[in-house]
Amino acid sequence: MNCPLNRLTLYLLPKRTLTAAVAAFARSSLSRFIIPWYIRHYDIDTSDADLPVDAYGSLLGFFCRSLKAGSRPVETSSIVSPVDGVVSEMGRIQEGRLLQAKGCTYSLQALLGDDGLAMKFLNGSYLTLYLSPRDYHRIHMPVDGDIVRWKYIPGNLYPVNQSGVHSIPGLFTKNERLVTQIKMVSEEMALVKVGATIVGSIRTIYGPVFTSTWSRRRRFPEVGITQQAIQKGSEIGRFEFGSTVILLFQPGMSKTFSVQHGERIRAGQALVK
Repeated sequence: MNCPLNRLTLYLLPKRTLTAAVAAFARSSLSRFIIPWYIRHYDIDTSDADLPVDAYGSLLGFFCRSLKAGSRPVETSSIVSPVDGVVSEMGRIQEGRLLQAKGCTYSLQALLGDDGLAMKFLNGSYLTLYLSPRDYHRIHMPVDGDIVRWKYIPGNLYPVNQSGVHSIPGLFTKNERLVTQIKMVSEEMALVKVGATIVGSIRTIYGPVFTSTWSRRRRFPEVGITQQAIQKGSEIGRFEFGSTVILLFQPGMSKTFSVQHGERIRAGQALVK
């Protein structure tokens, strides 16, 4: 997978132009006509969608669909998955580095863009969850706690699929991302939402209001301080098309994960034993 030609192709791909064009089409009423094809192509289970397929006015409306009540029960574990997706990597944060793919690591400080925050998670643990086009794309609170700070970091929009993570060194530190700090009673964790090609935006109930794909390219990092107490399992945002979520845990929170590498999981499912 780590092929120089593949890497060059990803570097040269007009990622922002492609993202802007697809986002514009996906928001249009014309896009509703390809929803049946989209469902078949990605083998999407629509049985838990809150609306009939023909009720969505656009592809984006279907993609960001909410679910029927009770579709994602929240387990009693202290930490649950915030999204539907696949466990792509997991483990200890060793010497300030996380595993992106076999033989390829990246810097915790570069991911967070904040030396002080990175210090909190040194020698802690992490879990990387990949959301494919077939997945439910709303994001939920993984614990009972307070969202206390967020940081938007502008960046590229490389694809975060298998091809991207095996070809682009430090991919998650290069792409646009939103870092969210969550405070519990005595511990803190971070939830990093990573943008990607075709991801029109990352919407949250607390963070920045994104403008167009093109204007975001020229923005500087933006930081927000908040104090929102949110119950575990509550919806806190959504991706507009597929991407990745990285969960960071402090050393004191390091427990045995109850999920395995490559496992497909759902929002509300326990992550630790």
